Amino acid sequence: MNDIHSEIRDRFQAAHSILIVSHLRPDGDAIGSTLALGLALMDIGKQVQMVLSDGVPDGFKHLPGSDLIRKSPQGEFDLIITVDCSDLKRVGPALQGYRNPDIVIDHHITTEPFGTLMLVEGTAVATASLLAKYMPRWNLTITQPIASNLITGLVTDTLGFRTSNTNPEVLRQAADLLELGVDMSTLYYHSLVRRTFSGAKYWGAGLSSLKQSDGIVWVTLTVADRMASGYTGNDDADLINIVSSIDEADIAIIFVEQNSHNTKVSWRGLKKHLDVSRVARQFNGGGHKAAAGADIDGSLVNIQEKVLAATRKLLNQPY
Repeated sequence: MNDIHSEIRDRFQAAHSILIVSHLRPDGDAIGSTLALGLALMDIGKQVQMVLSDGVPDGFKHLPGSDLIRKSPQGEFDLIITVDCSDLKRVGPALQGYRNPDIVIDHHITTEPFGTLMLVEGTAVATASLLAKYMPRWNLTITQPIASNLITGLVTDTLGFRTSNTNPEVLRQAADLLELGVDMSTLYYHSLVRRTFSGAKYWGAGLSSLKQSDGIVWVTLTVADRMASGYTGNDDADLINIVSSIDEADIAIIFVEQNSHNTKVSWRGLKKHLDVSRVARQFNGGGHKAAAGADIDGSLVNIQEKVLAATRKLLNQPY
């Protein structure tokens, strides 16, 4: 019986028309992984559509191939792939009217089985790390444009190689990608440093709401904050990374109101023994031990009460 890598390689070789999708509110790993795999398959002559329902945020439009990403698929496909998605609902409307994925490639420990072939390694720091590791095994060549997308995934999911799960393997992968001529400083700047004026104003609104209690530090971003700042995204503009740097925080949380009945919640566990994915799963979310999220229905006030209570319970558990 073939192993999963032989099966994936055979599926790639046999397919003519391929669809690659990733999750809503795409981050650098989702975008970089989609582009890296899509460009590599195009290089071997495949017809590929790369789809992100929310499109490519302005901060990642510098990536090679980003102009090829569309918001919805068109036509039929021999092969459907999701990357960096822990469950089907995270894809959003991109797969409406299509079958479940033939191949799922992901690194979230909370990933549920929703595809025919499931390549999930929860110890990997990013989906881009899995692609960097296995693409040669699938007879796919990593060129400089592909390397730029892969290293973006590595840099963003490790916050510049600063997260607790950063390991020697990912640093070796980054070194190998740099050997291909990647402009690391520019990619790092675009991914983790550069902000738009509206994004900075949005941060200001969030930081003005900053609160702390019992080892938890949290901020709130409302729909009104987005409108007042002119920020066009429906995410936190990476403000969670700032909140996570506060000394008093054992856990950082950010609440991003999507509308009057839904809020996106992100957790960051800042102590090695804390597994915030356990809290996220209580709200039908998922993620990693140190970083997790959930989309929760209800009013912002009620969601905050429930999330903070569940998070305090996690902090009070012995380890």
